[in-house]
Amino acid sequence: MTAAEEYLKRITEVVSTIRQSQKEKIEAAGAIFAKSIGSGGRVYLFGSGHSVIPVLDIFPRYGSFIGFFPIYDPRLMWSNVVGPGGARELLWLERREGYAAVVLESYELEARDALLVFSHGGLNAAPIEMALECKRKGLTVVSVSSHQNWRQAKATHSSGKALADASDIAIDNCVPPEDALVSMEGIAEKFAAGSTVAAVSIAMALVAETGARLVESGKKPPTFVSPNVGLPADHNQQVFRAYERFVRGRS
Repeated sequence: MTAAEEYLKRITEVVSTIRQSQKEKIEAAGAIFAKSIGSGGRVYLFGSGHSVIPVLDIFPRYGSFIGFFPIYDPRLMWSNVVGPGGARELLWLERREGYAAVVLESYELEARDALLVFSHGGLNAAPIEMALECKRKGLTVVSVSSHQNWRQAKATHSSGKALADASDIAIDNCVPPEDALVSMEGIAEKFAAGSTVAAVSIAMALVAETGARLVESGKKPPTFVSPNVGLPADHNQQVFRAYERFVRGRS
């Protein structure tokens, strides 16, 4: 078996395990998100470092819809490898306590809202404090992290909590703590991370479940579509305008 084949085998096993073991949690989270969006609330999305990738992929994205509200902070997303905007600075900042609460000062949180937060390790201050602060405001918090890491790692936050501890629904990404999946004889390090594929798979399952529940309740959320599906040419422009009204409605 080649290394590429091993990776595809391992990541397929991860997604299969998610399907088998996390189904009920994903469905429960989808019900909560549909209730938030259906009542005019927001489902906030947050991740730092590589965990921003599923946030970027949820909205705006073909097949996703208004109701999801990403929280982007460029200081928690690298735009460089080293130097300004680099990984060293990002890793330092996401471990510092107190920053997430400052980020949230720019958002008008309401109890009808929900939060979906991604973090593979689930130990850094930024995602934990994002969850704790949102819970304090009355939001329902759903997290996606490695529960193998949660069970074996010692909490580093002053609260004594990991991300899963700070969540109402904690979804396991079913990826081992080291994240990388492919080992080679002669080298201690492994190659090819699994958490991004796992997190995006869970994210899309949540989008599907939330959207289905909204439609079943009689609501049709404004949805971004590919220009190849035959809808009117201005469809996505209408979605952008609907999103602008969605944002202004909270001001």
